[in-house]
Amino acid sequence: MKIKAKLSGFRLKVYEIIFEADTRLGRAFDLILLLLIVASIGVIILESVEMFRVPFHQEFLAIEWFFTIIFSLEYLARLWAVPNKKKYVLSFFGIVDLLSVLPTYLGLFFVGAHSLMVIRVIRLLRIFRILKLPRFVAGGQNLVHALNSSRHKIIVFLFTVLTTVVIMGTVMYMVEGPEHGFTSIPRGIYWSIVTMTTVGYGDISPHTDLGQMLASILMILGYGVIAVPTGIVSAEMISLKTREKLSTQVCPHCMREGHDSDAVYCKFCGGSLN
Repeated sequence: MKIKAKLSGFRLKVYEIIFEADTRLGRAFDLILLLLIVASIGVIILESVEMFRVPFHQEFLAIEWFFTIIFSLEYLARLWAVPNKKKYVLSFFGIVDLLSVLPTYLGLFFVGAHSLMVIRVIRLLRIFRILKLPRFVAGGQNLVHALNSSRHKIIVFLFTVLTTVVIMGTVMYMVEGPEHGFTSIPRGIYWSIVTMTTVGYGDISPHTDLGQMLASILMILGYGVIAVPTGIVSAEMISLKTREKLSTQVCPHCMREGHDSDAVYCKFCGGSLN
């Protein structure tokens, strides 16, 4: 059954503008939405600074409601235009859309709900909608495919790192002891992780000659370890065959995107794209 065929007239036009970026209006909608998202995030950041929040409290409140109303209308428009409303509401971006406006409304009914405004930062995830533009879809899917293909190698690598930090943490606990800050094996493991990742907080450090020698070995090993995941993923991406040009069309059945430009049916659920 062709779900999208149920749409017609103005509703079909709104659906194509909101959920597809192949048209000039669709691209313009995504770009305008992106600018609004960035602006709303900027307001949230400024509001967290006391020197701005105190004198401009009312102004921030008005701007907050402005963005909330805009994003609420956008959510309702998506809900109205989409053929499969349940799929959209339960989809990743459907949940993000809802969570991005809820805190403001909850503040009207529940005391202290204003603290939930931090959830509005999740609007930043809307920026990924710009990935609907054709030139970004193929690159994004190639990266996901490379990560998925190399997951077994990455798991082995992480297991090796985990084993190393546990062993080194235990050895440092026995070599240095509580008098030098290594009060327990977990504390030693913490030091190993910080050292191997080359972060080096300096809150714990070895004092004995043997401990410093082991620390030096772990630091040098850390530099080599950093390059391993990058090499694994890069090798997988190079081995990928060049993909065909992808469209930005959203499947009206499962609400997923990333289909080939000449696709007639969804590669994920098999539903018709027309």
